[in-house]
Amino acid sequence: MTHTLKTLFDLDDETVVTGLSCDSRQVKAGHVFAALPGTVLDGRKYIDSAIENGAIAVLTTEGVKASVPVITSTEPRLAYAELAKRLYPGQPETLVAMTGTNGKSSTVEFLRQIWAHAGEAAACFGTLGVQAPSGYRPLTHTTPDALSLHATLDELAGEGVSHVAMEASSHGLKQYRLDAVKITAAGFSNLTQDHFDYHPDIEDYFDSKARLFTELTPANAPVVINTNDEFGAKLVGVCEARGQDVLQVGWTGRDIRIDELMPRAASQIMTLVVKGQRHKIELPLAGEFQALNAIAALGLAMVTGVDTDTALEGLTKLTGVAGRMERAGQTKDGAPIFVDFAHTEDGLDKLLRSVRPHTMGKIVIVFGCGGDRDPDKRPKMGVVATKLAEEVIVTDDNPRTEDAATIRQAVLKGCPDATEIGDRAKAIAEGISRLGPRDCLVVAGKGHEQGQIVGDKVIPFSDVEEVQKALGKIKKQAGGHV
Repeated sequence: MTHTLKTLFDLDDETVVTGLSCDSRQVKAGHVFAALPGTVLDGRKYIDSAIENGAIAVLTTEGVKASVPVITSTEPRLAYAELAKRLYPGQPETLVAMTGTNGKSSTVEFLRQIWAHAGEAAACFGTLGVQAPSGYRPLTHTTPDALSLHATLDELAGEGVSHVAMEASSHGLKQYRLDAVKITAAGFSNLTQDHFDYHPDIEDYFDSKARLFTELTPANAPVVINTNDEFGAKLVGVCEARGQDVLQVGWTGRDIRIDELMPRAASQIMTLVVKGQRHKIELPLAGEFQALNAIAALGLAMVTGVDTDTALEGLTKLTGVAGRMERAGQTKDGAPIFVDFAHTEDGLDKLLRSVRPHTMGKIVIVFGCGGDRDPDKRPKMGVVATKLAEEVIVTDDNPRTEDAATIRQAVLKGCPDATEIGDRAKAIAEGISRLGPRDCLVVAGKGHEQGQIVGDKVIPFSDVEEVQKALGKIKKQAGGHV
């Protein structure tokens, strides 16, 4: 279908619309430019630049004037999302949106794997990019901007994908990026301190997450909620008041409950009570938080049509997600080294508690905190590290525009006896050098990321690669003997 300004905006103008963009640098001839106000940049300042690049109309707030037609809205981000849907109308039949502070990436990937095990053409996308039957491709945001989101859904539908699971960040929900998406089921993992550089308080953070359930998910659509924390329990009440079918999961889950976890070296025996029936399976992943992510995926698979036995069998075949308790290597004595994305107080707590049952000796942790992000969590993460690990090394994460040493000092207030090594590669190498045969090293904070943000530059950096480099150097120094 050919879109014109008349068909899209009911303007008396038959000019053909060739595209849409909220970035003036990406505008081409025939595009509509969405001049959106933001917390860092204000798109309204770039209207002239967009017009020079070929914009034929501007979508923005009221009171703005330009040399091309201006379409105004009291909620321009919402209008942008609706326009993106009209330009890219395709969407897979089943679409699950997963929100929460921690666990989103693993849950949507596990759900994709269970769907695929059940014979569905499935995909997922979010922090780790798009994973589909056609292959992998990267994304720039956990929840892409509305145009990228609908273009991705339209492309997946065109490839024959019928089931999609996507991450829904609080930023994306608050900025209306998902508002034109037809959601068929939704999930919630947990809510802990994060993004307080963006959200003024925990209530605003919760309300932003809750929008997925109260405004974007139809009242007759099923939802899956982990009830382990107070916010999950609160959300259950909100959803039940809407008349939604709520599947409760977790250690306290009414419908899917973890009864027992028995850790093994790289897996765990999991006893579940599913709809009143006991099941005992081996989950090929280490860590309690992975068990919680897995049962959230199990619940979402069940409410989207996968029978219980098939979904449970799918759990036994799961493979881990990059940067989520990823085993990056081991020393010659067999001490494992894990890389994980944990970057909040709660995430670090869950990670270290999950590693403990699999570790006979001491836990060594290397971590830091990002710059230009919630500073209040820095000493709190230090407290968690020194409480749950025997040896702590504080290093740099993504300092961004802040002074890296100042960030480290804030973390060290919570763990004053920790070792401070600013160079992350050297910190990782030092952590490995401290390992005995029964010990474990955890490198936390960056997970799957392939770069370190210093100032306004992204320097190539991978925790997994640095671990392997350090191990390789040790092996070389030992004359090649492992």
